[in-house]
Amino acid sequence: MARLLLMLDGQVLAEYNMTKERYTLGRLPDNDIRVDNPGVSGHHALIVNILNDSFLEDLNSTNGTYVNGKLIKKHALQHGDVITLGRHSLRFIDSQGDVSESDEFEKTMVIAPGQITEEKLRAAASALSPAPRPDPAETSSSTRPSAEYRPPGDASSGRLQVLSGQFAGREIELLKPLTTLGRPGVQVAAISRRAEGYSIVHVESATAGDYPLVNGEPIGPQARRLLNNDVITLAGIKMGFFIS
Repeated sequence: MARLLLMLDGQVLAEYNMTKERYTLGRLPDNDIRVDNPGVSGHHALIVNILNDSFLEDLNSTNGTYVNGKLIKKHALQHGDVITLGRHSLRFIDSQGDVSESDEFEKTMVIAPGQITEEKLRAAASALSPAPRPDPAETSSSTRPSAEYRPPGDASSGRLQVLSGQFAGREIELLKPLTTLGRPGVQVAAISRRAEGYSIVHVESATAGDYPLVNGEPIGPQARRLLNNDVITLAGIKMGFFIS
């Protein structure tokens, strides 16, 4: 089943599964996919799904419909196509291409054994114990209005969802005791899963003191406890942390 990711400035705003034959896109509330932007016409474009194929058609919009930067009137959508309507974009993902893309993302961001030196991994493991619980005043910050703390022994599992870049919408299940993420030589962090919850710690970066960010703040050299809905910025990629 194909799906669309609605994005603005690299951030995912909504996700739509293509379960119907026709989807209208536009600024007015009666559209199947509403794009609330002055540069988007009331009924801007149409997507028609026929068996396993999807077709995009511009509905004589004022500012035009673009796919991968090119102005189109009609277009047969392919996996990975980016539709631009005003300042918003929609990324088209089909069910078959999704699997290979997920594999490609994991190859890009999930660090395989042997890519980081034992010395750096030992230092990260040392910093993970203990991982202090965030200050209550900090957890109530407006940067994370719906954050919640999971008490020791909670069996819920965590996951990351990519919020920016070409892999926006991809997810990683954090099922292992330790998941190492990032890009060697650029910035790498590790996320641990323990009975008391999830924590993130800096492993390495190209520049000393260049730490990953959680909700826009550097985590520093010590481990930081992760809370539901935290936003991690690692190697230039934004990822949301969620507990389910």
